[in-house]
Amino acid sequence: MKIFLNFIICLFLAVGSFAQKKETPINIITYNIRYNNPSDGINAWPNRKDNVKALAKFYDADILCVQEALADQFDALSEDTNFAFEGVGRDDGKRKGEFSAIFYDKTRFLKKDGGTFWLSETPDVPSKGWDAVLPRICSWVRLYDKTNKKDFLVFNTHYDHVGVKARIESAKLIKKKIQEIAPKLPVVYTGDLNVTPETEAISTIKSFLQDAKEITIEPPYGPSGTFNNFDFNSELKNRIDYIFVNKGFKVEKFAVLSDSKDRRYFSDHLPVFVRLFFN
Repeated sequence: MKIFLNFIICLFLAVGSFAQKKETPINIITYNIRYNNPSDGINAWPNRKDNVKALAKFYDADILCVQEALADQFDALSEDTNFAFEGVGRDDGKRKGEFSAIFYDKTRFLKKDGGTFWLSETPDVPSKGWDAVLPRICSWVRLYDKTNKKDFLVFNTHYDHVGVKARIESAKLIKKKIQEIAPKLPVVYTGDLNVTPETEAISTIKSFLQDAKEITIEPPYGPSGTFNNFDFNSELKNRIDYIFVNKGFKVEKFAVLSDSKDRRYFSDHLPVFVRLFFN
């Protein structure tokens, strides 16, 4: 009888181990790609476009969240890829202005819902909020992972670069919206938040989500900062780009990617990468 019980226990552990190995991770990159500004000269978008796309492909991004993408950049990122997308231009809710878009592998994920809201007192219509200089948005998508057979949500945003109150209130609004839209499902929240980790805007998010950098199983990889200002000699101290998750995910890897070519970065921000598993 004891031998039989030991056999059953071993079989149970083996099945559990197999099930864990069978689960497929999700690779996510968030990346402020810098808007298409001809005055950037050698760093203008046409000179960077192929490198940005190559980076996403090399790191096997299942989901690519971008900020500052104008319509032509938005289009370019989906050309000759498996990406479908969620997102609108912030100026008119269509194609005018910058996108905070979410690109996802359409061969793996099925969109079940999605949308965009404005970071303002009137989130359902194009608008500026509080002391913000520009309209700001958060796009989101609910996806079904056909590989792991689970639903989850991704939210992607870009806070105002000037308005202190706007950043604080944006964080509060995002907290409210995520709790309304995804009260029980696994959630990923990404973005260029234009604030460093010690600020109130970050502590508001950390009151209900976890900073992927702080909970990664493997040690964080790459520099601390994410803003380089197209300066290859930047000290990379300012961390303003983030990925957060709720307890529906565990973070296996976290990295700030400092890829470059010919001593030039592909944007004035560095991309942030995570590899996630469902809990």
